[in-house]
Amino acid sequence: MSRKLDSPVQTQMAVAIFKSPIKELHGNNRYEGGQSTGRRRIFVQTERGCVLDLELDRCDNAHTVKRRLQVALNVPTDESSLSFGDMVLKNDLSAVRHDSPLLFTRNTMHRSSSTPCLSPRGKDFLQKEKSGPIEILGQSDRIFRVKPLVKDIMMAIKMGVDPVPASGGLGGAYYFRNSKGEFAAIVKPTDEEPFAPNNPKGFIGKELGQPGLKRSVRVGETGVREVAAYLLDFDHFANVPPTALVKITHSIFNVNDGLNPNNPLKKKLVSKIASFQQFIPHDFDASDHGTSSFPVAAVHRIGILDIRIFNTDRHGGNLLVKKLDGSGMFNKVELIPIDHGLCLPETLEDPYFEWIHWPQTSIPFSEDELKYIEVLDPIHDCEMLRAELPMIREACLRVLHLCTVFLKEAAASGLCLAEIGEMMSREFHSGEEEPSELELVCIEARKLIAERELPSPRTDMGEEEYQFDIDCDDADLEGCMNEAPFHIGIGGFGSCRDYLSKLDEVIEEEAEELEGEGEGEEEEKRNIYGGFQPLLRIPSVSKLSISLKNTTLGKKPMNIVKHPGAKLEDRYTTNFSSGHRSANEQLPASMSFVKLADMTKEEWGLFLEKFQEMLYPAFANRKSTTLAQRQKQRLGTSCQF
Repeated sequence: MSRKLDSPVQTQMAVAIFKSPIKELHGNNRYEGGQSTGRRRIFVQTERGCVLDLELDRCDNAHTVKRRLQVALNVPTDESSLSFGDMVLKNDLSAVRHDSPLLFTRNTMHRSSSTPCLSPRGKDFLQKEKSGPIEILGQSDRIFRVKPLVKDIMMAIKMGVDPVPASGGLGGAYYFRNSKGEFAAIVKPTDEEPFAPNNPKGFIGKELGQPGLKRSVRVGETGVREVAAYLLDFDHFANVPPTALVKITHSIFNVNDGLNPNNPLKKKLVSKIASFQQFIPHDFDASDHGTSSFPVAAVHRIGILDIRIFNTDRHGGNLLVKKLDGSGMFNKVELIPIDHGLCLPETLEDPYFEWIHWPQTSIPFSEDELKYIEVLDPIHDCEMLRAELPMIREACLRVLHLCTVFLKEAAASGLCLAEIGEMMSREFHSGEEEPSELELVCIEARKLIAERELPSPRTDMGEEEYQFDIDCDDADLEGCMNEAPFHIGIGGFGSCRDYLSKLDEVIEEEAEELEGEGEGEEEEKRNIYGGFQPLLRIPSVSKLSISLKNTTLGKKPMNIVKHPGAKLEDRYTTNFSSGHRSANEQLPASMSFVKLADMTKEEWGLFLEKFQEMLYPAFANRKSTTLAQRQKQRLGTSCQF
């Protein structure tokens, strides 16, 4: 047998753990002489959630890894793909660092309902796992701040202190306790997210890597975003609890039977890739408390973070409130933001900032806040995330870069937090979802760089193939069509909403002319759009995302009141609280007016340049609109009730 196939494979699977060595997969001298230079260990996760532990030699490549997985999983190498974030690994593994998680998928899935998930064959006997029950993935000093917490929880596990499943939410979440029996951390396995294959609450139907609760956030990738939000919270500015990505092994985790997903298998030790966040004791969440007493600085700091990471799900349920006791602290509270799994989407869509109408957000930024914003460096932030979370997708980093630039320029122009949030949020008019002011600037910037006739974005990427577009199957074809970039010719930038009225006129004319118009219709549309042909037609609201703020996801229904005796721990999972619906009913596909990921590096640099140039008239328009609204409110409103 070849030396490469003789390299070790350790497997922790989502069905069972086999503790005897595999002769075909393991040599007898695995650790002789210590770990040699250039050796790395990786974790391969199948699309069904199984986790395999592999050790790589310096000379290993993607093909040799797939050959070893072929032996363990019985999947031919030509029918499988190995990906690392955006990259489909063809051969070179130099970008894959120690302790990195990879995703192993079948290229063509012809699985019947009776076919179980990918897992190592029972006749194989795999070597005993040598690591502990919890292992931190990553090398950041900030991530290793959770190491003492991990040690305490591991001690509790050895003492027989079991974790507690969280009852709320759509996804699987577990409260791990310390040696005193107190809640210490909230753990969310990536394969138990809403619609993931091992979701314990019946919300299943998709494989890891497919579009998830929001189409711009893939199934299995919310945990990476939780860690990214913590890493981006420099100096603990917004108070995000310490968070890390871990490989964790316990019998409490859920594994769905392929024959009947609603009946979990008999509990056995299973390993999962999961987000691990410190549990913060608190008194209630923002949805149970009057927001007027919240400190202005705390609201501003959380809002600044939400703007940077383009949070699409900031509601009261994921803002924990902790009372501050002591002399002179009457009615004082501390805010703790949690649940950032739906931040940093791959495309711009409709964010949700519940704080946008709070009075604190209309107060100008303080000097300290302006200094914090001024020193933010989007290039440094992206490089940091590439180093600490190399599996994060480039499309997410472009959203981070764009939003950080937008925040810095808006704050420097004198806009308050509420105005910035409003410019990023979409509106509905006449049953149609309209681009936000931020998206309109992006649309115009893309139009300008397109007119320069730069090379096609489909350039040669070398050995690695980048997957910026959200993958979808035939059933999602209609939703995928909505992801095409939306180009509109806009002359000048005086009034953003004037362009939207033009869009409405075009849509109405299209509807009237569908019956009898032919070639003349295309010429007329080209004239209306300034000579630029739109790539898609805005669909009706029935085909649009209503966003989390208009569904029961992420906020309690208006007729439900939480009783004083409600469990505090459930507030950690209220971001996914809703009635039982199917995946398609839960969150309609979100409209994408403009894409960022399909641009080459040259186009992206030029786009950012044009984007910044066009921000100043947009900010001036926003300030004049706000001033007009304030003047209108001061006239004759004193008797309104």
